[in-house]
Amino acid sequence: MEILIFMLVMWYGGLFFQTFFLHRYSAHQSFAMSRFGEKLCYFLTWLFQGSNYLSAYGYGTMHRMHHAYADTEKDVHSPKYDENLFAMMWRTKTTYSAITSKQMEVEKRFTDGVPEWTAFDKFARSWISRLAWGTAYTLFFYTFATAWWQWLFLPAAFLMAPIHGAIINWFAHIYGYVNFKVGDTSKNLLPFDFLMMGESYHNNHHKHGNRANFGGVRWHEIDPTYLIMWVMDKLGMIHIKKLEVSVKRESFKKAA
Repeated sequence: MEILIFMLVMWYGGLFFQTFFLHRYSAHQSFAMSRFGEKLCYFLTWLFQGSNYLSAYGYGTMHRMHHAYADTEKDVHSPKYDENLFAMMWRTKTTYSAITSKQMEVEKRFTDGVPEWTAFDKFARSWISRLAWGTAYTLFFYTFATAWWQWLFLPAAFLMAPIHGAIINWFAHIYGYVNFKVGDTSKNLLPFDFLMMGESYHNNHHKHGNRANFGGVRWHEIDPTYLIMWVMDKLGMIHIKKLEVSVKRESFKKAA
Protein backbone atom coordinates (compact mmCIF):
# COMPACT_ATOMS: atom_id res chain seq x y z
CA MET A 1 0.00 0.00 0.00
CA GLU A 2 2.84 2.43 0.86
CA ILE A 3 4.40 1.94 -2.58
CA LEU A 4 1.07 2.62 -4.31
CA ILE A 5 0.51 5.80 -2.27
CA PHE A 6 4.07 6.92 -3.01
CA MET A 7 3.59 6.48 -6.76
CA LEU A 8 0.25 8.30 -6.74
CA VAL A 9 1.77 11.24 -4.84
CA MET A 10 4.70 11.30 -7.25
CA TRP A 11 2.43 11.10 -10.28
CA TYR A 12 -0.18 13.69 -9.36
CA GLY A 13 2.04 15.96 -7.25
CA GLY A 14 4.69 16.25 -9.93
CA LEU A 15 2.06 16.54 -12.65
CA PHE A 16 0.19 19.31 -10.84
CA PHE A 17 3.23 21.56 -10.56
CA GLN A 18 4.22 20.75 -14.12
CA THR A 19 0.86 21.89 -15.50
CA PHE A 20 0.14 24.63 -12.93
CA PHE A 21 3.55 26.26 -12.51
CA LEU A 22 5.72 25.25 -15.45
CA HIS A 23 3.05 25.17 -18.15
CA ARG A 24 0.18 27.53 -17.36
CA TYR A 25 2.23 30.07 -15.40
CA SER A 26 5.79 30.01 -16.75
CA ALA A 27 5.07 29.33 -20.41
CA HIS A 28 1.65 30.92 -20.93
CA GLN A 29 1.23 33.31 -18.00
CA SER A 30 -2.48 32.51 -17.84
CA PHE A 31 -2.54 33.76 -14.24
CA ALA A 32 -0.53 35.99 -11.93
CA MET A 33 0.76 35.39 -8.42
CA SER A 34 2.99 37.08 -5.87
CA ARG A 35 6.77 36.82 -5.84
CA PHE A 36 6.49 34.71 -2.69
CA GLY A 37 4.02 32.40 -4.40
CA GLU A 38 6.38 32.03 -7.34
CA LYS A 39 9.34 31.16 -5.11
CA LEU A 40 7.16 28.70 -3.18
CA CYS A 41 6.21 26.99 -6.43
CA TYR A 42 9.87 26.55 -7.31
CA PHE A 43 10.40 24.72 -4.03
CA LEU A 44 7.23 22.62 -4.31
CA THR A 45 8.07 21.69 -7.90
CA TRP A 46 11.46 20.43 -6.68
CA LEU A 47 9.79 18.65 -3.74
CA PHE A 48 7.29 16.75 -5.88
CA GLN A 49 9.36 16.25 -9.03
CA GLY A 50 12.47 15.35 -7.06
CA SER A 51 15.08 13.76 -9.31
CA ASN A 52 12.89 14.75 -12.29
CA TYR A 53 12.99 18.49 -11.49
CA LEU A 54 12.34 20.72 -14.50
CA SER A 55 13.42 24.37 -14.70
CA ALA A 56 10.62 26.90 -15.15
CA TYR A 57 12.87 28.87 -17.49
CA GLY A 58 13.89 25.89 -19.59
CA TYR A 59 10.41 24.38 -19.72
CA GLY A 60 8.61 27.68 -20.33
CA THR A 61 10.94 28.75 -23.13
CA MET A 62 10.93 25.38 -24.87
CA HIS A 63 7.17 25.08 -24.64
CA ARG A 64 6.69 28.47 -26.29
CA MET A 65 8.89 27.23 -29.12
CA HIS A 66 6.70 24.13 -29.41
CA HIS A 67 3.61 26.28 -29.92
CA ALA A 68 5.35 28.52 -32.44
CA TYR A 69 6.69 25.60 -34.50
CA ALA A 70 4.15 22.86 -33.75
CA ASP A 71 4.56 19.85 -36.06
CA THR A 72 7.22 21.49 -38.22
CA GLU A 73 10.89 20.59 -38.50
CA LYS A 74 11.67 23.19 -35.81
CA ASP A 75 9.32 21.60 -33.28
CA VAL A 76 11.39 20.05 -30.49
CA HIS A 77 8.87 17.25 -29.97
CA SER A 78 6.70 16.10 -32.85
CA PRO A 79 5.76 12.55 -33.92
CA LYS A 80 5.90 13.82 -37.51
CA TYR A 81 9.66 14.38 -37.43
CA ASP A 82 10.93 11.69 -35.06
CA GLU A 83 11.16 8.01 -35.89
CA ASN A 84 9.94 6.87 -32.50
CA LEU A 85 8.97 8.01 -29.04
CA PHE A 86 12.45 7.58 -27.58
CA ALA A 87 14.10 9.61 -30.35
CA MET A 88 11.63 12.43 -29.76
CA MET A 89 12.18 12.45 -26.00
CA TRP A 90 15.98 12.41 -26.38
CA ARG A 91 15.82 15.40 -28.75
CA THR A 92 13.51 17.15 -26.28
CA LYS A 93 15.94 16.48 -23.42
CA THR A 94 18.90 17.77 -25.43
CA THR A 95 17.10 20.97 -26.42
CA TYR A 96 15.76 21.57 -22.91
CA SER A 97 19.22 21.15 -21.37
CA ALA A 98 20.77 23.52 -23.90
CA ILE A 99 18.13 26.20 -23.22
CA THR A 100 18.33 25.86 -19.44
CA SER A 101 22.14 25.97 -19.45
CA LYS A 102 22.14 28.98 -21.82
CA GLN A 103 24.14 27.01 -24.37
CA MET A 104 21.55 27.64 -27.07
CA GLU A 105 20.63 31.02 -28.52
CA VAL A 106 16.89 31.62 -28.26
CA GLU A 107 14.77 34.41 -29.73
CA LYS A 108 13.74 37.03 -27.18
CA ARG A 109 10.04 36.44 -27.85
CA PHE A 110 10.36 32.98 -26.33
CA THR A 111 12.03 34.17 -23.11
CA ASP A 112 10.15 37.41 -22.38
CA GLY A 113 8.48 37.17 -18.98
CA VAL A 114 9.48 33.56 -18.34
CA PRO A 115 10.41 33.28 -14.63
CA GLU A 116 14.01 32.46 -13.85
CA TRP A 117 15.72 31.62 -10.55
CA THR A 118 19.20 30.66 -11.65
CA ALA A 119 20.60 29.83 -8.21
CA PHE A 120 17.72 27.51 -7.33
CA ASP A 121 17.81 25.81 -10.72
CA LYS A 122 21.53 25.20 -10.33
CA PHE A 123 20.91 23.46 -7.01
CA ALA A 124 17.74 21.56 -8.01
CA ARG A 125 19.24 20.34 -11.31
CA SER A 126 22.58 19.38 -9.75
CA TRP A 127 23.77 15.80 -9.57
CA ILE A 128 23.89 16.13 -5.79
CA SER A 129 20.16 16.86 -5.68
CA ARG A 130 19.26 14.17 -8.19
CA LEU A 131 21.37 11.51 -6.50
CA ALA A 132 19.95 12.46 -3.09
CA TRP A 133 16.41 12.03 -4.38
CA GLY A 134 17.33 8.79 -6.12
CA THR A 135 18.81 7.44 -2.92
CA ALA A 136 15.70 8.46 -0.98
CA TYR A 137 13.42 6.70 -3.50
CA THR A 138 15.50 3.53 -3.33
CA LEU A 139 15.53 3.52 0.48
CA PHE A 140 11.77 4.02 0.52
CA PHE A 141 11.28 0.99 -1.73
CA TYR A 142 13.75 -1.02 0.34
CA THR A 143 11.78 -0.20 3.47
CA PHE A 144 8.22 -0.68 2.20
CA ALA A 145 8.29 -3.00 -0.83
CA THR A 146 6.72 -6.34 0.12
CA ALA A 147 6.96 -8.12 -3.25
CA TRP A 148 9.51 -8.20 -6.05
CA TRP A 149 7.11 -6.75 -8.64
CA GLN A 150 6.76 -3.52 -6.64
CA TRP A 151 10.36 -2.73 -7.54
CA LEU A 152 9.21 -2.40 -11.15
CA PHE A 153 7.72 0.97 -10.16
CA LEU A 154 11.10 2.39 -9.16
CA PRO A 155 12.28 3.21 -12.71
CA ALA A 156 8.99 5.06 -13.24
CA ALA A 157 9.78 7.21 -10.19
CA PHE A 158 13.12 8.16 -11.73
CA LEU A 159 11.48 8.95 -15.11
CA MET A 160 8.18 10.49 -13.99
CA ALA A 161 8.53 13.88 -15.70
CA PRO A 162 9.65 12.40 -19.05
CA ILE A 163 6.73 9.96 -18.87
CA HIS A 164 4.31 12.86 -18.37
CA GLY A 165 5.85 14.66 -21.33
CA ALA A 166 5.80 11.61 -23.57
CA ILE A 167 2.10 10.95 -22.99
CA ILE A 168 1.11 14.40 -24.24
CA ASN A 169 3.82 15.25 -26.75
CA TRP A 170 3.63 11.92 -28.53
CA PHE A 171 0.30 10.21 -27.93
CA ALA A 172 -1.83 13.40 -27.88
CA HIS A 173 -0.58 14.16 -31.38
CA ILE A 174 -1.55 10.70 -32.66
CA TYR A 175 -4.64 9.50 -30.79
CA GLY A 176 -7.82 11.19 -29.60
CA TYR A 177 -10.52 13.50 -30.91
CA VAL A 178 -10.49 17.03 -32.28
CA ASN A 179 -12.64 19.97 -31.23
CA PHE A 180 -10.88 22.66 -33.26
CA LYS A 181 -9.22 22.78 -36.64
CA VAL A 182 -5.69 23.99 -35.96
CA GLY A 183 -2.48 23.97 -37.97
CA ASP A 184 -1.03 20.91 -36.24
CA THR A 185 -1.93 17.37 -35.19
CA SER A 186 -2.86 18.11 -31.55
CA LYS A 187 -5.74 16.05 -30.21
CA ASN A 188 -7.72 15.65 -26.99
CA LEU A 189 -6.39 12.35 -25.71
CA LEU A 190 -9.01 11.57 -23.04
CA PRO A 191 -12.72 12.52 -22.98
CA PHE A 192 -12.52 12.75 -19.16
CA ASP A 193 -9.01 13.58 -18.01
CA PHE A 194 -8.59 11.65 -14.78
CA LEU A 195 -4.98 10.84 -15.67
CA MET A 196 -3.24 14.05 -16.78
CA MET A 197 -5.09 16.74 -14.78
CA GLY A 198 -6.33 18.58 -17.87
CA GLU A 199 -3.15 18.30 -19.95
CA SER A 200 -4.72 15.72 -22.25
CA TYR A 201 -7.10 18.36 -23.69
CA HIS A 202 -4.26 19.16 -26.03
CA ASN A 203 -6.27 20.24 -29.05
CA ASN A 204 -8.25 22.72 -26.92
CA HIS A 205 -4.97 24.06 -25.56
CA HIS A 206 -3.38 24.50 -28.99
CA LYS A 207 -6.43 26.49 -30.10
CA HIS A 208 -6.43 28.75 -27.00
CA GLY A 209 -2.87 28.64 -25.73
CA ASN A 210 -3.11 31.29 -23.00
CA ARG A 211 -6.43 30.11 -21.61
CA ALA A 212 -6.28 28.90 -18.02
CA ASN A 213 -8.97 26.22 -18.48
CA PHE A 214 -7.90 23.51 -20.90
CA GLY A 215 -11.31 21.83 -20.80
CA GLY A 216 -14.84 23.23 -20.84
CA VAL A 217 -15.59 22.93 -24.55
CA ARG A 218 -17.68 19.77 -24.28
CA TRP A 219 -19.72 18.87 -21.20
CA HIS A 220 -17.42 16.02 -20.19
CA GLU A 221 -14.18 18.01 -20.49
CA ILE A 222 -13.43 18.71 -16.84
CA ASP A 223 -9.99 20.17 -16.13
CA PRO A 224 -9.01 19.21 -12.54
CA THR A 225 -6.12 21.69 -12.44
CA TYR A 226 -8.37 24.55 -13.45
CA LEU A 227 -10.85 23.66 -10.69
CA ILE A 228 -8.01 23.98 -8.17
CA MET A 229 -6.92 27.25 -9.80
CA TRP A 230 -10.49 28.59 -9.61
CA VAL A 231 -10.53 27.98 -5.85
CA MET A 232 -7.10 29.57 -5.47
CA ASP A 233 -8.30 32.59 -7.44
CA LYS A 234 -11.34 32.99 -5.18
CA LEU A 235 -9.07 32.78 -2.12
CA GLY A 236 -6.80 35.49 -3.54
CA MET A 237 -3.80 33.17 -3.88
CA ILE A 238 -3.54 33.72 -7.64
CA HIS A 239 -5.25 35.96 -10.18
CA ILE A 240 -6.57 34.21 -13.29
CA LYS A 241 -6.54 36.45 -16.34
CA LYS A 242 -10.28 36.63 -16.85
CA LEU A 243 -10.16 37.46 -20.56
CA GLU A 244 -8.68 34.03 -21.16
CA VAL A 245 -11.08 32.00 -19.03
CA SER A 246 -14.02 31.45 -21.34
CA VAL A 247 -14.27 30.03 -24.84
CA LYS A 248 -17.11 31.21 -27.05
CA ARG A 249 -19.24 28.22 -27.78
CA GLU A 250 -19.94 29.45 -31.31
CA SER A 251 -16.25 29.13 -32.14
CA PHE A 252 -16.39 25.41 -31.51
CA LYS A 253 -16.07 23.40 -34.69
CA LYS A 254 -16.25 19.65 -34.60
CA ALA A 255 -13.77 18.21 -37.06
CA ALA A 256 -14.38 15.04 -38.94
